Amino acid sequence: MHPILFEYGPLKLFTYGFFLALAFLSAIYIGSREAGRLGLPVTKFYDMCFYAVLGALVGSRLLYILLDLPPFLANPLKIFAIWEGGLVFHGGVILAMAAAFYYMRRNHLPWRLTLDALALGLPVGQFFGRIGCFMAGCCYGSPADLPWAVVFTNPQSLCPVKEPLHPAQLYEALLALGVFGLLSVLKTKKRYDGQMILTYFCLAGLVRFVVEFFRNPGDYRGPMLFGWMPLTQAVALGMALGCGVLLLWFGRRAGPRPQES
Repeated sequence: MHPILFEYGPLKLFTYGFFLALAFLSAIYIGSREAGRLGLPVTKFYDMCFYAVLGALVGSRLLYILLDLPPFLANPLKIFAIWEGGLVFHGGVILAMAAAFYYMRRNHLPWRLTLDALALGLPVGQFFGRIGCFMAGCCYGSPADLPWAVVFTNPQSLCPVKEPLHPAQLYEALLALGVFGLLSVLKTKKRYDGQMILTYFCLAGLVRFVVEFFRNPGDYRGPMLFGWMPLTQAVALGMALGCGVLLLWFGRRAGPRPQES
């Protein structure tokens, strides 16, 4: 596709970096609107998001490096080249949540309600992030003989060129929009605080688990488990099942939703 969005002399604007910034800004904006609706201090919400974004960048890049360490040992400067692609969703989630929890604890924010506000913007950010992946050619799909298969021709793409591939990045992007739609309905119907964030992680895990079946085996995703499941897919499944169990558990404790007058 178009790994470089704009180039003028020595100045380059990488498409992946542009969409990554758009992903964070859109997620924070939508989350802040929801935070205001829920009566949370929006200024503190913005501050929490700043630290969460830093955690997401560091965590997602760190896990990507650990999954494919030799190239980075050979060229350590590549560690910082995130504009070329190479972020793993699960690593970003772990460190972003750790940073967010630390900030909420220090600033006395109700963590379940705050995370519910954040949850509404996350799938939109995921959508833009995957569009950026598609433009750069990272997280590419397996070979496909289908009418909607895509062929990358730009030699700077991070995927195989001139070969029909599943647009796995677009599959995840479209499914993320579906998750956003479901959360938009749930936000006024939830029965307990924390239901939104658990629902997001459950659905995001299911989305990633399904999309992994269309990912290219040549794109290293960690060691294979059970002889067929890459580590990233196993983590996605574990996240979906774990959050699904918690949704059932807290749903039982919350009881039926009160009838509206």
